[in-house]
Amino acid sequence: MTTTAKAVGIIGLGTYYPENIVTNKDLEKILDTSDEWIVERTGIRERRVADQNTATSDLATEAARKALAAAKIDAKDIDLIIVATATPDMFFPSVSCLVQANLGADNAAAFDLTAGCSGFVYALVTATQFIRTGVYRRILVIGAETLTKIMDPTDRSTYVLFGDGAGAAVVAEVPQGYGVLGAHLGADGKGGDLLKVPAGGSRMPTSEETLRKRLHYTHMNGNEVFKFASRIVNEASVKALEDAHLTADKVDFLVPHQANVRIIQSAAKRLKLPMEKVIVNIDRFGNTSAASIPIALEEAIANGRVKPGDTVVLVAFGAGLTWAACVLRWWSA
Repeated sequence: MTTTAKAVGIIGLGTYYPENIVTNKDLEKILDTSDEWIVERTGIRERRVADQNTATSDLATEAARKALAAAKIDAKDIDLIIVATATPDMFFPSVSCLVQANLGADNAAAFDLTAGCSGFVYALVTATQFIRTGVYRRILVIGAETLTKIMDPTDRSTYVLFGDGAGAAVVAEVPQGYGVLGAHLGADGKGGDLLKVPAGGSRMPTSEETLRKRLHYTHMNGNEVFKFASRIVNEASVKALEDAHLTADKVDFLVPHQANVRIIQSAAKRLKLPMEKVIVNIDRFGNTSAASIPIALEEAIANGRVKPGDTVVLVAFGAGLTWAACVLRWWSA
């Protein structure tokens, strides 16, 4: 990623998540688990859960409206909508097309991007390239999930981890020296079996057998995903920093994917960053997959932690297996 090209960054952020809060104490009533067990292993204390009438596109639309308001632009000024999600409303049409219709963004092209929990950073880097090359001027990037709808309520190893939410960013040209300074994307499909929803697609279409075997829920090899994540968060961050011609000591804040507090602490230690420089809100939201980074970033900006001129590293890992990191110098009009 060249640093002499057009500077591209985020000019407006917005988030939205369900009002319904499910605490660990609530889960104790339906699962063989405890608040102490969940907090010790994950750092999660509560998560937001969408009701049965709320779909991913609903959350995405509301987050997008807030991002557009923050950027002070109209939906009709958006050239492209990219929605990163692993939990679309349906196979087709895409969530991005549903959001386009909801917003009245009549001039926007639209597509969904699937990279698991890495999706928002993948989408942000993709949008940056469209703008740098002059194809588009303003792009709406959204990470949105209703993961609780694909979790097995009888499986304590996965059901306690995830929450629902959405985060949106308006991406456009910014002053030189700001915006996306560097990035690194990666994947290892050999690890695809470690985190997946086995049934419902063309490999294993829906049948009485797949329903009986509960194959439409998320299946995860937690130990292997943990080991992968603990390594890749540091590696991806370093490579993105190298692309930006920066070192970790120049980082003001790390905004990691909110999957597990122990993974986050390990990444901070490897990068030699004090936890005061790490944005963590997993305790209140759980793992919201592609929505976790924009939710955490927007909250850090809203409460005054991240300020204009700060160098921020966004880093995520997810199903695929995938990973993605991006270095931003935060800019605000």
